Amino acid sequence: MKNKLICTFCSILLGVLFINAQDRKLQKANKYYNDFQFTKAIVHYERLVSKGNTAPEIYQNLGDANYLNANYEEAAKWYGMLSELEGVTLDKNHTYRYAQSLRSLKDYTASDKLMTQLYESKQTDQRGINFKENSDYLNRIKERLNSYTIENLSINSEASDFAPSFRLEGIVFSTARDTSGLAKNIHTWNQKRFSDLYAAAVNEDGSLENITKFSKELNTKLHESSSVFTKDGQTVYFTRNNEKKRKFSRDKQGVSRLKIYKSVLKNGKWLKAVPLPFNNDDYSVAHPTLNKAEDKLYFSSDMPGSLGHSDIFVVDILSNGTYSDPVNLGKKINTESRESFPFVAENDVLYFASDGHPGLGGMDVFAVDLKNIENSYILNLGEPLNSVADDFSLVINSAKNGYFASNRADGTGSDDIYALTEVRPLALECFKNIGGIVKDHTSGELITDALIEVANEQGETIAEAITNENGVFEIKANCNEEISTLKGSKDNYESDTQSFTDNTDSNLVLHLKKTNLGAPVGTDLVTYLALEPIYFDFDKWHIREDAKVSLAKIKAYLHEYPDVKIQIGSHTDARATKAYNMRLSDKRANSTMEYLIDQGISKDRLRALGFGETMITNECVDHVACPAHKHQENRRSEFIVLEQ
Repeated sequence: MKNKLICTFCSILLGVLFINAQDRKLQKANKYYNDFQFTKAIVHYERLVSKGNTAPEIYQNLGDANYLNANYEEAAKWYGMLSELEGVTLDKNHTYRYAQSLRSLKDYTASDKLMTQLYESKQTDQRGINFKENSDYLNRIKERLNSYTIENLSINSEASDFAPSFRLEGIVFSTARDTSGLAKNIHTWNQKRFSDLYAAAVNEDGSLENITKFSKELNTKLHESSSVFTKDGQTVYFTRNNEKKRKFSRDKQGVSRLKIYKSVLKNGKWLKAVPLPFNNDDYSVAHPTLNKAEDKLYFSSDMPGSLGHSDIFVVDILSNGTYSDPVNLGKKINTESRESFPFVAENDVLYFASDGHPGLGGMDVFAVDLKNIENSYILNLGEPLNSVADDFSLVINSAKNGYFASNRADGTGSDDIYALTEVRPLALECFKNIGGIVKDHTSGELITDALIEVANEQGETIAEAITNENGVFEIKANCNEEISTLKGSKDNYESDTQSFTDNTDSNLVLHLKKTNLGAPVGTDLVTYLALEPIYFDFDKWHIREDAKVSLAKIKAYLHEYPDVKIQIGSHTDARATKAYNMRLSDKRANSTMEYLIDQGISKDRLRALGFGETMITNECVDHVACPAHKHQENRRSEFIVLEQ
């Protein structure tokens, strides 16, 4: 009994020790994670999982640590395992990150399902709204296929090379290829070396050569990256880690924030870099770019007022060298995720990287017209420029040549710089695509030349179109217009109006009812349609060639009015006996009916009746001498409306 008690006590003690050891390991992993040492955190979390620990916190942090290091396949694995845990519901941000990771694996069906869930559960989330309004985003991205040619450059290293910028006739870029091997130059976030600014000469074919460190005055033992230069090359704005006395500095949360610095070239040397006044130790300000006039500076930041992890802002550069307050570019561009690396081309097109707008996975490069943001489409630049990996930091000149960075799998290092050439211009004007067909309400036949009008809530027509020969219409309405109704109309038809809720519906069907019911009962269609009379040769009942023209118009009328039934009444002149003429007129009526049946008119809608010489239209009755053309007037067929 005593031995049993001892064994039980030992088992309990070992269990307590094991739990305490697990708790200590979890605390250590959490410390790495909270210190943004994600690479180390991943190693420690995975060890805990291998020991059977399935705490939701571990799966979530493994997903996030991998996602923030662009390890999207691993991120998708851990988010998927997290979502399958009993009692766990992903919040909006992890739902989105899971969806985005699946896009990088080209599992667009599963990703879109998650995005639909995000929109339905949180309809104020801009990412969900963007997905709902662009549910056909993959087709739109495909439309941009091969709009650019790209080429991986030979200057790339095994380290990270990114953030190219134009300076005079050359390029300045960021690279971690040489930090003298100092341990303190290793970034704990991803265990990669800090970067410096390097310069390169540009060859005629866009390739780079003569790689040199850009400036010993500006490069430090900290991160220097993402620069922009004035056109004269004498002023630079660039990104650097927060520092104190030229040393790495962190905030209260242990984060080293990013700041934008400015330096001026004087007597061949760059003066001491000065931080811009809207930097702050509590948030990051990074990735500067100038507009063509150099009176506006755009950048990314997570400062107060941001919608997501980083937004794009702008400040005015005032004539006295000071700056206005930063202004967020708004929900059209920024989302709850990351918008970063802005670049403003000479035509005021803003290029930026984002993982918040519908894309191929990771960060994609997008474009928008700054001159008219609200009416501009947020355009994904498509493959091959964008990929399932992270694509970012694009710059492009007026000749439509430029550079961007990507960490795609076929590169040389973690991030590589690629040369690009635009071969198809951007289409940034923003439209809603509306399309469909117009049919006859009764027959179902397609109606050509119908007017389609799109109206807003005030009843004002904001766009219109005409149906083509197949009854099809296509309308492009401005993105900002709220569409309320769609109206189809045509002469002799009642109009059809439909409420409109889907901004990109291309499968609408409008039905128009005829208001003109056609010829009244008892009317001869030859007279009603102003046709040439349908005559027969003497003693013949075959259909003449000239009669086929009028019969074609009667056939068209019967197609247009599918409920109409007619009587074909045929006649003869007064020559020959009355009995013979009655038989001859029957043959003419039946011949005419058979011709219309052969033309596709149902026999049920036709009745043939011969009248012989009983309805002579002129003086040419029996025993009256008449010229041939007078007798011809009596050898005819009529088409009397019996039913409408």
